[in-house]
Amino acid sequence: MDTILKLSLTALETLPEFQPGDDVSQEILAAASREGLSWKDHAVVVIAQKVVSKTEGKTVDLGTIEPSHRARRFAEEFDKDPQLVELVLQQSRRIVRMEQGVIISETRHGFICANAGVDRSNITGERMATLLPENPDTSAQRIREKLMGATGVDCAVIISDSFGRPWRVGQVDVAIGVAGIAPLEDYCGRVDRHGRELNATCIAVADELSAAAGLLMQKDAGRPVVVVDGFTGSGGSGRAVDLLREPGKDLFR
Repeated sequence: MDTILKLSLTALETLPEFQPGDDVSQEILAAASREGLSWKDHAVVVIAQKVVSKTEGKTVDLGTIEPSHRARRFAEEFDKDPQLVELVLQQSRRIVRMEQGVIISETRHGFICANAGVDRSNITGERMATLLPENPDTSAQRIREKLMGATGVDCAVIISDSFGRPWRVGQVDVAIGVAGIAPLEDYCGRVDRHGRELNATCIAVADELSAAAGLLMQKDAGRPVVVVDGFTGSGGSGRAVDLLREPGKDLFR
């Protein structure tokens, strides 16, 4: 990775409330033009998952969900919404842990997270919930191609979402969709400043960029897109699924 001495992060302030069918790239371009943002090569556009989910129609009216016996039993025990619990179960490939009112599951994408990514924040409608995009990597690539076609610059796109972390309190934004950037920077085989060979260091740069952008997004600020300038490392291509640890190497399964 080239030495990075300075990064510039700019949150777009004039984006609309996204609706199904909206063109994310066109709205980003319009907001950037209104706000005088100049596009530079190697820009990384970090987009909150909720935006992509809304525009792709990944929303569900909880009133249409029929809770199973399992969902009703869990909801009653922990004072939860049985229809929401059922939706989480439906969106889960595997339940990792389900107790004390918390559901940790593996999504169809392979992400391990709370509630299979089902979320009721920042969406219009008392009984509405959003799901994760069907294929976040594909969504990121589609947006990237449109941005590059309109601006003529080589940029990357990251779709981010807030995940909790084992052993630590609080959520951090991580990458669930990636296009135009290698999500990992492998240091194995290099030497540190004292000449020792590194044999285990692999930096999740897409997650680090997502976390940095999350500082500007904030949950209640209405700023779901952040443009990062000055990041010249981890060029090339990759997918967010590259960040998932292989089951055989996952000691916490």
